[in-house]
Amino acid sequence: MAELLIVVAAALIDGDGRVLIAQRRAGSSHGGMWEFPGGKLERGESPEEGLVRELKEELEIDVSAACLAPIAFSSCISGDVHLLMPLFACRKWKGSPRPVAAEQLAWVMPKEFHNYPMPPADKPLAAQLRDIL
Repeated sequence: MAELLIVVAAALIDGDGRVLIAQRRAGSSHGGMWEFPGGKLERGESPEEGLVRELKEELEIDVSAACLAPIAFSSCISGDVHLLMPLFACRKWKGSPRPVAAEQLAWVMPKEFHNYPMPPADKPLAAQLRDIL
């Protein structure tokens, strides 16, 4: 039986309807691919608390948990890990996102996601976002 790993992700949506994606650093797992920012939960964290922390660490932005709305999730098995990734929409934050933990960032219209190679867990989220937005 695979170990369950919960990883949270955010669809930061700007006023023009673009969504922020981050390019994974070369040499990392899925290096060079594009993903929705977020990360693993720490022990005892709710998904919202973990996402607020991850966005601060990875992008140097401040997000209120009240501004996070769950909109989609993906579920996939990779080896002995079952990855469950809830995606939260966020339209309000403080600060300008910076690529602290990524190679680079890009603001992308959902219909253009197909131009950015994504890890297996992010692909279904991109498809769901295209349909929602």
